[in-house]
Amino acid sequence: MKALSLLTALLITSVAWSQEFIADVSSTTLKWNAKKVSGEHYGEVKLREGKLVIRDDQIAGGNFVVNMETITCEDIKSPEWNKKLVDHLNSDDFFSVATYKVALLSNIKSEKFINNRAKATADLTIKGITKPISFEVIRNGNVYTSKITVDRTLYNIRYGSGKFFQSLGDNMIYDEFSLDVRLVVK
Repeated sequence: MKALSLLTALLITSVAWSQEFIADVSSTTLKWNAKKVSGEHYGEVKLREGKLVIRDDQIAGGNFVVNMETITCEDIKSPEWNKKLVDHLNSDDFFSVATYKVALLSNIKSEKFINNRAKATADLTIKGITKPISFEVIRNGNVYTSKITVDRTLYNIRYGSGKFFQSLGDNMIYDEFSLDVRLVVK
């Protein structure tokens, strides 16, 4: 009986140490940046939903769904050329959005926060392909920021990649793109 009472007390205590936060999708921003030999493009994509679990001053879990249908470009001002780039990003050359409407960041875990910074790992799924990824998280109240660098070729996004195509010259697109994440939780 004492063992059962002790187990119950431990479970209640461990539950009390965990906090689950829901993403405020209207305040969260995901800004992407991709570079090529002759310049760069940047824009945003929207978070559909997400949650973050904090336990014992570290990230103990979390899952986020990114709505790939919301990808935008902010650097091209001509509506015609902007649409061409966004349509190309949505195509099978890049994110195959007609087939893969969402990307996922799941199974997030981190070390303990030290001075509101922690190293984190997660699984990133793009185009149905899941790969582990690591990044730093900075916490400021209910806001968590990160710069996540993604090697697109790991997700079968090879268009314009110097790893797969020769003689691209100024048309080569670098394999890594970045996501500046500003996650607001409530």
